[in-house]
Amino acid sequence: MHEWELRDPLFLLVGLLAPFVYSLASRLSATVTYSSLTLVDAAPPSPRTRLARLPALLLALATLVLSVALAGPRTGDAVTKIKREGIAIAMIVDRSGSMQARDFVEEDLSVSRLDAVKTVFREFVLGGNFGDGRPDDLIGLVSFARYADGLCPLTLDHGNLIAILDQVEIVTDPSEDGTALGEGLALGVERLRRHAARSKVAILLTDGVSNAGEISPVQAADLAVQHGIKVYAIGAGKTGFAPVPVTTRGGRTVLRRAFVEVDEKTLETIANRTGGRYFHATDAEGLEQVVAEIDRLERTEVTEIRYLEYEHHYAALVGTGLFLIALSALLSGSVLRRLP
Repeated sequence: MHEWELRDPLFLLVGLLAPFVYSLASRLSATVTYSSLTLVDAAPPSPRTRLARLPALLLALATLVLSVALAGPRTGDAVTKIKREGIAIAMIVDRSGSMQARDFVEEDLSVSRLDAVKTVFREFVLGGNFGDGRPDDLIGLVSFARYADGLCPLTLDHGNLIAILDQVEIVTDPSEDGTALGEGLALGVERLRRHAARSKVAILLTDGVSNAGEISPVQAADLAVQHGIKVYAIGAGKTGFAPVPVTTRGGRTVLRRAFVEVDEKTLETIANRTGGRYFHATDAEGLEQVVAEIDRLERTEVTEIRYLEYEHHYAALVGTGLFLIALSALLSGSVLRRLP
């Protein structure tokens, strides 16, 4: 049960007028002149005589009821609203040829670096082993090799975002292969800067060295700084030899060891300039730990708003008061009518 309260309790003073209303209503002339009181004294009081003051009593009671209605009786119900202010996140993923390396899952050479990235990013967005997902955050997707592509704008439709992520493939055309790290970051920054979100974050993942594009990684980092965008840079894989699928002249696909290199120094510079952090993940488990750490660092702002929602009860009292007044008038004009 919720506690009752009065909005304007001073109106209860109106109820003090009830005795005056009763007295005034009772003073109306109600006498009849007789030649002798003998008959009156001999006869017992009739029910009509006994109820003669009922209309006055009803008016006094109506005064009390209306004074309570004017005071505004109500009950308060505490209500809590949760306001969530999401983060704008751009996921920037390398899809150059080196992402074909099969060194992220030691016992399964069928899983490429890009496959591992997709799995971890899917859990980051939708929830999984290391978190509940990012349901309140706007998330977009940018991929890059020699050229950068904006694959998905910032959106809350995370199902569609993941469907697009699943379709990302490693480039196979040599003319499109390369690592335009600066181009990819610059495009992610461009997507983020247009949005009004207070907190903007770019997650940049690559396993190579910047070797393409007209915008250098440092220039892209400076652009992020200008727009208040924090960059979390992830270096995926080890510098050294890793098994990479190669198609032979006969059309067969075999694994051959190829040299791959991660430019950790550049990634660390980008992260430091923008106020973010640099992480190095050498396998799928390490990548999951890195993304889980980013998930903990960048959380949605949650604000709890508490207020009272009132239910007002004056209407029934007003109706009761008007009913009592109407009943008093009806009785005074009919069965309890007084003779002048």
